[in-house]
Amino acid sequence: MPLVCVHGWPETMRIFWKVIQPLADAGFEVIVPDLRGFGQSAVSADGFNDVASHARDLYALVHDHLGHESVVLLGGDLGGPVIQDLALRYPEWVDRMVLFNSPLPFLKQEMSGIEGTRAPREAADYFIRQGTDPDGLAAELSTAEQRQRYIATFYTSRFWAHPGAFAGAGEVDFHTEPFANAESLRASFGGYESAFSANARSEASMIGRNDRTRTLIMHGTSDHVIYPAFDRMAAAVFADHVGPFLLRDCGHFVPWEAAHALVSGTVAFCGDRLAAG
Repeated sequence: MPLVCVHGWPETMRIFWKVIQPLADAGFEVIVPDLRGFGQSAVSADGFNDVASHARDLYALVHDHLGHESVVLLGGDLGGPVIQDLALRYPEWVDRMVLFNSPLPFLKQEMSGIEGTRAPREAADYFIRQGTDPDGLAAELSTAEQRQRYIATFYTSRFWAHPGAFAGAGEVDFHTEPFANAESLRASFGGYESAFSANARSEASMIGRNDRTRTLIMHGTSDHVIYPAFDRMAAAVFADHVGPFLLRDCGHFVPWEAAHALVSGTVAFCGDRLAAG
């Protein structure tokens, strides 16, 4: 069964390093691409780095090029909206999803009684700056060292991750190294630009309530950037859901911080598909 793992920001395919082999050993064909402009993927020729562009890229890669007619999608952060878009854009193609710590559509009626539906305001400065002044920010980060140091704050002092999650030797450098490249870092701001400007969107993204796609919901609760009520909000968005499951001592970077829980949960969630071969 093809399993497409979709990273977020400030991540690359490297965020899945701990789970690739265990998922492959369980029987998945694990597909882990870098989104356009990230890691080993080239910066796009059309200049778009929005959710819809990422979604269409992945469909072209996995469906058109690799020939897979049915997939499981897994993602969080930016990867979350991308897989949500794919599930609504190509509903016959997406068999099911595994979603964690991701932006969600706000459903006013369904979420009216839920507290904690807004991300902490103190965490929004980066979002606003990257979305409204990306060129100015990129110009300030003029050296590779400055660019890596900026990205490193999201793994450490900004408290996205559970304290100590990236304390191992070389771990922060491993994840920030791809962003030392000026062109890649600037392209990575495109998702934030598209939140503020229609000119930065290739087309409207397809994000909304999903009554069709069976979805496993996991929530790293030490996350200080996503909505505190992510678990309950996600349960309102996806009518056919399993969970939500709360992950102890885990923050935003679930594939790295809670690798075993993500692997075991995904394998159990897809057990019938794996058994069928």
